[in-house]
Amino acid sequence: MSQAIRIRPAGPSDVEQIYAFIVELAEYERGADQVFGTPELLADALFGPHPSAEALIAEIDGVAAGMAVFYRTFSTWECRPGIWLEDLYVPVAQRRAGIGAALLSELARITVERGCARLEWVALNWNTPALDFYAKLGAGRLEEWNVHRLEGAALARVAAGPVPR
Repeated sequence: MSQAIRIRPAGPSDVEQIYAFIVELAEYERGADQVFGTPELLADALFGPHPSAEALIAEIDGVAAGMAVFYRTFSTWECRPGIWLEDLYVPVAQRRAGIGAALLSELARITVERGCARLEWVALNWNTPALDFYAKLGAGRLEEWNVHRLEGAALARVAAGPVPR
């Protein structure tokens, strides 16, 4: 018998659970040593005076069973906002129960309701279950785009300018 999935906006009392999900996701993605954030930083990012992200919590019988963390983006080509899904996570024991689909459905509804042009995210190229799931939803892969990142010493060097030619 399937249980009812409830999706709701996260509140300040969810920070510890969201942080625990983030750590679990990092372990799954083989990057636990790269988690430098703290629950305090997460609380400020989600609920501080200038929130930079939002989160949804999936519950079954009042127990957290997954999360989605997202934030607003902007498309210059569309001249409209978008939403970037930073993390979608459902613990292994809860997978294949429709929780991920329910989280994405709610986030898609929010995207449309807010007049956003698109909902975007990335997935690791080895995460076949996630890639197959996204393909079943009809999400297109942007194979021609490469993600780039400045961080650490490289970010500091570029910030100090001027950038070498």
